[in-house]
Amino acid sequence: MRLGSWFLGFLGVAPLLYAMASSPSPMRAPRRQAGSQSDWPTYGGGPNGIRYSNLSQIDRSNVDKLQVAWTHNCDEGPGGTQAQPLVIGRVLYGVTPNHNVIALDAATGAQIWKFESGIVGRGPNRGLTYWSEGSERRIFVAVTQYVYALDAATGKAIPSFGSNGRIDLREGVGRDPAKQSIVLTSPGVIYRDLLIVGGRVSEGLPCTPGDIRAYDVRTGQMRWSFHTIPHPGEFGYKTWPKLAWKVSGSANNWAGMTVDSDLGIVFVPTGSAASDFYGADRVGNDLFANTLLALDANTGKRIWHFQAVKHDIWDRDFPAPPALVRVKRGQKWIDAVAQTTKTGHVYVFERRTGKPLFPIEYRHYPPSDTPGEVASETQPLPTKPAPFARQVLTEDMLTHRTPEAHDWAWSKFLEFYGGTPFVPFRVDRETLIFPGFDGGAEWGGPAFDPETGLLYVNANEMAWTSHLAKNETVKSARQLYLRNCGNCHGDTMAGSPPQLPKLLNMGPKWTVSAIFRIVRQGAGRMPSFPNLSDADVNAMANYVLTGESRPIQADEEAAVTQDYRFTGYRKFLDPDGYPAIAPPWGTLSAINLNTGEFAWHVPLGEYPELAAKGMKDTGSENYGGPAVTAGGLVFIAATNYDRKLRAFDKATGKLLWETTLPFSANATPAVYMVDGRQFVVVCAEGSKSRPNDPKGGVYVAYALPRSSK
Repeated sequence: MRLGSWFLGFLGVAPLLYAMASSPSPMRAPRRQAGSQSDWPTYGGGPNGIRYSNLSQIDRSNVDKLQVAWTHNCDEGPGGTQAQPLVIGRVLYGVTPNHNVIALDAATGAQIWKFESGIVGRGPNRGLTYWSEGSERRIFVAVTQYVYALDAATGKAIPSFGSNGRIDLREGVGRDPAKQSIVLTSPGVIYRDLLIVGGRVSEGLPCTPGDIRAYDVRTGQMRWSFHTIPHPGEFGYKTWPKLAWKVSGSANNWAGMTVDSDLGIVFVPTGSAASDFYGADRVGNDLFANTLLALDANTGKRIWHFQAVKHDIWDRDFPAPPALVRVKRGQKWIDAVAQTTKTGHVYVFERRTGKPLFPIEYRHYPPSDTPGEVASETQPLPTKPAPFARQVLTEDMLTHRTPEAHDWAWSKFLEFYGGTPFVPFRVDRETLIFPGFDGGAEWGGPAFDPETGLLYVNANEMAWTSHLAKNETVKSARQLYLRNCGNCHGDTMAGSPPQLPKLLNMGPKWTVSAIFRIVRQGAGRMPSFPNLSDADVNAMANYVLTGESRPIQADEEAAVTQDYRFTGYRKFLDPDGYPAIAPPWGTLSAINLNTGEFAWHVPLGEYPELAAKGMKDTGSENYGGPAVTAGGLVFIAATNYDRKLRAFDKATGKLLWETTLPFSANATPAVYMVDGRQFVVVCAEGSKSRPNDPKGGVYVAYALPRSSK
């Protein structure tokens, strides 16, 4: 068990004595959670979203014999797919880097059909949604602001759905559709004949509200909508300023959701309200931002809710769909929902009522000294399980990779403010955020083993910094850039690669017209900006290319509406580009949800060049989740830099097998069986790897040699 002494010390727990036998635990839950024996029919593996397969042909004794069974190259170059494929029968459905849909023979990887919408998608796309009834079978795919319904047999768009086979998510939110920016990065969920979706929106003002909507799977007509920014008379309205429902935005579900079809409840985690880091225009708790919502899947009515961050000014979104689990209390089995967080915590609730299954304490945190800002006095944290990511960054946790790197990190650390949870940003002084803006847990979500009650969650252990600055009062090209682009690319255009590209020295291929198209259409994590005039976009693009900032005639819609702005995301990296804190920089944990105790905790990922010098098992940034099997294994790719797919012993955390992929795979594996042969497949494309690392788009499936089954 590779459980570092720092982790035990931080948690304040005795050495963990919990050991799992290789045979199933006598505490195991009924098998009804496991879903199909052969398929992987939904994002998350099955209706409970627990990323579990009860296949056991591949197990601890033979996993080291896995070999490539087939590959499918999408032949589209790099893009944004982070897709977990679906497998129904002997057909695998996947998303390509350009957001086309492919149907492959799941045994061979041979292409059956390909759907091309005619729109090139470049941002994150994490998968598809499947629905069937009788002889009808449909695949739903998101391409930018549209959702298409496809015939699962042919890949053809179904004309009777929406308008010529698609719906436009910009419509139906109560605001001018032409000025909305919304895309579906994580797939929707199915409840009976409803497709329920959220969407990713801009995180700065003006922006689209994060309504949760349900559409008829046959016609595309909207059947219900839930306002995450409550309208007058709705529950939660008084937690916002009176006109927030008209002018505020976000509080959206970009991470995906999970539905309990037996109870008729859809569980919806939401993100922060806009703007992310300065909330003077939304003073109050801001329900239902940063909330786990339990909604009646038939009607969209609220059943219960839990808000994890009140008046979020740190971008502490719920980052992943919740897992529907069964846990044991005494001799009683309880249907529960487990939600992971960017802060490194797991909340566990009774599904029907929202009753916490581990106590939650409301702790006091410091006020903001930024004019106009009113931070919440308290925030809720679970007392169990203990955090799976370190919570406080201190001097003794700085890097010792080299003496020079440590001295640099120490000198910078003394300049920072913060390093503890829920410290409000300062103006003109760097505030240290730890865990970082990308978690803690991320969008890949956890896996849950119904045999043992263990929840598996991967996490980032990175520190980030930023601060607030006074907005300029005169409208200029620079002010437009700072207001609309500075959040991500920073005041100096340095960005935070690879997630947030730098805009410095963009080179001859970039022109004002090329930048104009990206601002209008969006790209990667960047939303579109439909509210800006053509003149404003051209002025901003020219500023990016030349640094020339000239005054621009102000208009009402583009005027500065807030006194302070966020100055950009900055990773706390040493001068050589490595994390300026001590490892681990990424982890994988196993948590017993019956007891709240950790079973094991190991580093996840490496930097190949450091490993070659003997600095191994450092962990690294990782995006994409694990899958767990009845064969005793946890499969996970996720790591940004080493391009590995790994298999761990699910009971002990021992690494049993690893292989190098063509590209890094920031996607969750799928596990399935066809023709009596078990496969593990993952989508690799490399978009979050370093600039000079290989990128592309390929599905790789592994299986045992036929003689080894």
